[in-house]
Amino acid sequence: MKNLRMKAARAALDLSQQQLADAVGVTRQTINAIERGDYNPTIKLCLAICRALGKTLDELFWE
Repeated sequence: MKNLRMKAARAALDLSQQQLADAVGVTRQTINAIERGDYNPTIKLCLAICRALGKTLDELFWE
């Protein structure tokens, strides 16, 4: 399932996929795959993304 909440949070901060990837230590392709729903990130990566975007796990990853 696509992660439109993560994409929206990233866009709201005016961050590119590359900028978010650099902030959390992964490739741009990984961020792209998460947003497309093609990759299920580890909890460690989920937490790093949440910190970088100023969101909670509930806000970005859980329904």
